[in-house]
Order: sequence, then structure tokens, then C-alpha cells
Amino acid sequence: MGDRLHRRKDEPLRERMVIAQAISRIDMSAVVFFIGILLAVAVLEHAHILASLAAWLGATLGRLDIIVPTIGLVSAIIDNVPMVAASMGMYPVQTYPADSFLWEFLAYCTGTGGSILIIGSAAGVAAMGIEKIEFLWYARKFGLLAILGYFAGALTYIAQYSLLH
Repeated sequence: MGDRLHRRKDEPLRERMVIAQAISRIDMSAVVFFIGILLAVAVLEHAHILASLAAWLGATLGRLDIIVPTIGLVSAIIDNVPMVAASMGMYPVQTYPADSFLWEFLAYCTGTGGSILIIGSAAGVAAMGIEKIEFLWYARKFGLLAILGYFAGALTYIAQYSLLH
């Protein structure tokens, strides 16, 4: 299809536009990594481990405004993509609709929590490689600021949600 769509363009430009060229630029190791993560999360969901974890968190911590920031803190160590995927297996959409407090707050907490330690996000790991950032240097220079910002944002979100709902 791409070949037909771009057939009237100059040869050098047409070569860059074809599907085969686009596929050759895909970082397959990243694709395989995320497929592996999503398959592992699917296995945990199928084995009802995620539902059990959600029940345990509910019994232990009790409230979503405590559970969700805890999940966000875990995403500082485990990439935020599997944390969100796991959360989707833990909390059913029938109980927690797409625009509910859980999902909105979870998006903030896992996205921001992944930056508390540079290893909590794929972008952070990529930055470590590209910019030669050392983990301990990042933790010393930015760890405290990142966790203070994380909790300040979480408290602000909870306060805002409480005022609006």
C-alpha cells in the first residue's frame, strides 16, 4: 500500500516512505520487552494473582488514596507500563469506570513515580544509556526532589478531586 501511495514521488523520498523501510527502523528489542511484560501480566491475571493482590491491598491499606500512591512508588523500581497493565488486571472496569478517581490518579502516580528513580521508566533507562547517567548520581542529586514532587503532586490531586467531587 505504501508503495502505491508514494509511487509518483522521487526515488530517494519514496524509499524512505515505504513500509519495509519503516519496519527496519523499529527497535525490536523494545517491542519484544513490552510484549513479554504484557504476557507476564496476562498470566498473573489469568491465575487470579492480581485480583488477590488487589484484595490484599484493600484489606491492608484500605483506601484508594493510599493504595494508588503505593503502586506509584513501586513503579519507581518496576517500569510504569507493567504497573499500569497489572492494575488493569487488579481493578475491573465494571467497578472502576474509565474516568474514575482510580484510573486518573493511577495515571499520575505511575507516570510520575517511575521518575523517582531513573530506572522506573523506559525513558529514564534510555536517558541513562544515551547521556551516561549513573544510577547513584541520579539518586543523590534528584531522588529527594523527585519524591517530594511526587507526594506534593499526589496531595494536590487528592485535594483537587475532593473539592470538585
